[in-house]
Amino acid sequence: MNLAFQSAVQLVRKLRNGQIGCRALLEHYLDRVDRHNPALNAIIAFDLEGARQRADEADQALARGELWGPLHGLPMTVKESYDVIGMPTTWGKPDLANNIAAKNAVVVDRLIDAGAIIFGKTNVPLLLGDWQTFNDIYGTTNNPWDVTRVPGGSSGGSAAALAAGLTGLEAGSDIGASIRNPAHFCGVYGLKPTYGIVPPRGQALPGILTASDLSVVGPLARSADDLRLALSVMAGPDLLDAPGWSLRLPKPRQKRLADYRVAVMLEDPNCDVDSDLADRLQTTIDGLAKAGAQIDDKARPAIDMTRSHELYIQLLRAVTTARLPIEAFNEAKAQAATLPPDDKSYAAEVARASTQYFRDWMPANEERTHLRWRWAEFFEDFDVLLCPAAARDAFPHNHKGIRGDRTIEVNGKEMLEVNELFWAGLSSVVYLPSTVAPIGLTASRLPVGIQIIGPHLGDLGTIHFAKLMAKALGGFAPPPGYE
Repeated sequence: MNLAFQSAVQLVRKLRNGQIGCRALLEHYLDRVDRHNPALNAIIAFDLEGARQRADEADQALARGELWGPLHGLPMTVKESYDVIGMPTTWGKPDLANNIAAKNAVVVDRLIDAGAIIFGKTNVPLLLGDWQTFNDIYGTTNNPWDVTRVPGGSSGGSAAALAAGLTGLEAGSDIGASIRNPAHFCGVYGLKPTYGIVPPRGQALPGILTASDLSVVGPLARSADDLRLALSVMAGPDLLDAPGWSLRLPKPRQKRLADYRVAVMLEDPNCDVDSDLADRLQTTIDGLAKAGAQIDDKARPAIDMTRSHELYIQLLRAVTTARLPIEAFNEAKAQAATLPPDDKSYAAEVARASTQYFRDWMPANEERTHLRWRWAEFFEDFDVLLCPAAARDAFPHNHKGIRGDRTIEVNGKEMLEVNELFWAGLSSVVYLPSTVAPIGLTASRLPVGIQIIGPHLGDLGTIHFAKLMAKALGGFAPPPGYE
């Protein structure tokens, strides 16, 4: 496999063993960026001078026998929404086009302290609020498997850059599948960590220090081992908690695929799944069963899935609409006042959620806590739950109108794109970890993934299961034309 597509673990090993130099590996990626990024628009901001200087220093350090950390010399990029000193943090908002970070995000500092060489930032949609990746500052990012299709969002630039072999590792964020959806659409790995284990400080709009409900930051990569390596660097308490708290994630419960107790949920009335994706998912489940995994396609946590989704939308939109201008809030407030109680449409739920009182949010949060305990009981009997990450493979670009009104084609019919949030919210609403792992191509020759949900703080178990899956069934494959 081309050097650019090797895993971060493999690349770090080559750097440490002297099989390639840090500067040489950086230039290898930058050459590929020059050739492939214009058609993709995945990486949209660079610090080439700083990266080259740091790569030279990394080479000199290795020559002295000095190791900076587990990512020593690895060239990588991060999502545009992370603060990186001297680089813009805009979240795709034109009025923030000149917002240059004076400090690094916590995760960025941890990556640098581990030896990474951050040479650029990857594209996002406006306010990180879409499963497409386009904005008025940087333009549109394309999927390397088919440039007429979306790479996903909001970490769309992250996944596209990884899939095309333009970077060694990535850091993204996820509140509505913003790591998982791009990983699924581009055929790479992504981890939505357990809520709260990776500090989000510095991955926010200017001046904001408070962590948002539901939102997490985590890695995207080309292998499960890379996810584990990146998580080991990124996770752990922020400075306020560090004097009294430490993080020790449980080891994977099982060692062999045959030991895993696997619940499978490939369909639900809340969101249809396209037959092309469903076929690929079923083929994967069949392969896992053949490899010895203990499969149960009837097991479910003791929850009302429809109510769980309604709760997720209420809590999600309470967070995301708070970023909107006061004019939008007032408009939603007027709309909510006219809604009949039985209107359960997405637009109605958003209007209510964006203008709810704290006395409305509190019982919703209490209900969420009850759900969390039901999931904990479920994971006493099962190690992971497998389900779709989205309703279909990557769909064509469509920038018309607002996201809530856009449709995608599923099984020959038009479906609201936001319906796919059901598969995002399944784990998000209850703070659980989810790993997305690539499982091959649909009949349309587009990559797809499977979502691996684990128990609270069971991040390493979901990653380990993804690793075992890759050994048994195959993992990341480069898109044609980029090898």
